[in-house]
Amino acid sequence: MYMDAVVFAGIATVLLMVAFFVGVGVFVMRDQKSHGVEQQAKDLKAGGKPV
Repeated sequence: MYMDAVVFAGIATVLLMVAFFVGVGVFVMRDQKSHGVEQQAKDLKAGGKPV
């Protein structure tokens, strides 16, 4: 396969998008672990239904 600047830019773009979505996923999982139980207890106390 012929490798030029456009191919390298495309590969770099895909890798950056994958890294971004992995980072968002890690952030969401850490945030859920740190706030999940507190928020669930607060919702139940306020009369909300558990999901």
